[in-house]
Amino acid sequence: MTIDRVFLGYMTLVGIVTGAILVAAPNAGDFIIKPYFWILIAVALFEGGTSIYRRAAPGPVLTMPARLIGFGIGIALMVAIPTLAGSPARFM
Repeated sequence: MTIDRVFLGYMTLVGIVTGAILVAAPNAGDFIIKPYFWILIAVALFEGGTSIYRRAAPGPVLTMPARLIGFGIGIALMVAIPTLAGSPARFM
């Protein structure tokens, strides 16, 4: 399994969890750090985790298209889940 696929699965999970949090607690969208940035922070954590795991050794890196697609998946799920659930959560 390539690192791109692992990242896409991770971002799917992050999007689902973020959407579920916004459905369960709509006021979480009013937190100091907005949900949009939760997704962005998750991307940064994945990048940092892979760097620590590789310990600066040459290895597979995450491609830019995979980063953009993963970020899009996370944002789409974060918006779709509360919208379909009828939650009054705010995203930004």
